[in-house]
Amino acid sequence: MSSMSRRQLMFAATGIAAVAAAPRLVFAQAAAPAPAAAPTGPFTLPPLTYPTNAFEPHIDAKTMEIHHDKHHAAYVANLNNVAKTNAQLGTAKIEDVLGNLNALDDSIKFTVRNNLGGHANHTMFWQIMGPNGGKPEGEVLAAIDRDLGGMEKFQNDFNAAGGRQFGSGWVFVTVAKDGKLAIETRPNQDNPMMDGKRALMGNDVWEHAYYLNYQNRRADYLKAWWNTVNWAKIAERYAAAKAGTLGA
Repeated sequence: MSSMSRRQLMFAATGIAAVAAAPRLVFAQAAAPAPAAAPTGPFTLPPLTYPTNAFEPHIDAKTMEIHHDKHHAAYVANLNNVAKTNAQLGTAKIEDVLGNLNALDDSIKFTVRNNLGGHANHTMFWQIMGPNGGKPEGEVLAAIDRDLGGMEKFQNDFNAAGGRQFGSGWVFVTVAKDGKLAIETRPNQDNPMMDGKRALMGNDVWEHAYYLNYQNRRADYLKAWWNTVNWAKIAERYAAAKAGTLGA
């Protein structure tokens, strides 16, 4: 062995000894805090009336679980937090609050707009979806033919409007008290009730509604979503709109 090799070996041994003699540091990983329970209050998360896999392959079960159990549940929790110090929020009708947001104190207006709007939008969304949803009939079909140019044109225009919505938002069919229909979009969690209107039906075009299956292919999601529509529920909402009793 050369003198250089012996010198290198000496330095290495000295380094090993120093490390061995140094105090041992123990890094303990702190346990993750348990998730906080959702605040209770006047607002509740409506349960789904069908299993989360009911719409596969059009909408996968995991997306439904995250969408309902996480996103919608968060809107409800946020509303219940606000209602702790604003009790009137939990006793008023949703349509009255959303239709008169400027009456709210500025400290809660933004939170209520986003979360009550999201709660109203999603409550409608789960209601108008269902397996074996059939086809539009009766007054709803007649209104689609009269106001929206027939079913094929209606679906194409609805999908196109949803595709054009920049960023997050919704595409709706609004319904007037005389039964007239129109296709409209709203950003974020805004709802037609904020403009004194009512939503007959609508589709969520936030990415959390479709990204696991469709990634950036929103157009494919919009087309597939029609396989989940429950036309019997939409007929009920249409009758309620004409009777002046349609809320969220």
